[in-house]
Amino acid sequence: MECFVSIQQEFGPSLRNEFLSRYLDNLALLERLHRLMLDVIKDEFERLGVMTINPVQALLLFNIGDHEVTAGELKSRGYYQGSNVSYNLKKLVELGYMHHQRCAVDKRSVRVRLTPKGQAIRGKLSDLFDQHARVLQQDEILDFGALDTVARTLKRMERYWGDQIRYIY
Repeated sequence: MECFVSIQQEFGPSLRNEFLSRYLDNLALLERLHRLMLDVIKDEFERLGVMTINPVQALLLFNIGDHEVTAGELKSRGYYQGSNVSYNLKKLVELGYMHHQRCAVDKRSVRVRLTPKGQAIRGKLSDLFDQHARVLQQDEILDFGALDTVARTLKRMERYWGDQIRYIY
């Protein structure tokens, strides 16, 4: 709220409304981009005949990579953004994409890591993203400067939203 008050004082109600409009447009764009990315992954996996895993689970495998993590670390490290992490972990273990093992020190904690089958899925996704990056750069759709600007902007928004959650009271 403090940000909007400052904008209104500095630029007036007209620019404040335009800023709000652009902010909301960007939020909607972020959501659409995420959904499109999931659709791109789904289409690629259908093309490859990979039907046992969904795009959210594939991204989870991709983000875990070579790490061994606990379920709690998946969210804190940003590997998983969904609300049903236990379900997806259970499915991935059942399907043979992940190993799970109780932590020797804390029996309540379970550590997970990819199996060779999970690594293969991660490799397919890595190849897809590599192909996208090559085409985006080669066809001059994006350049380093644009990617850096977008990343800095999104990190500032992430920090702001994180602060809103941490300092709500």
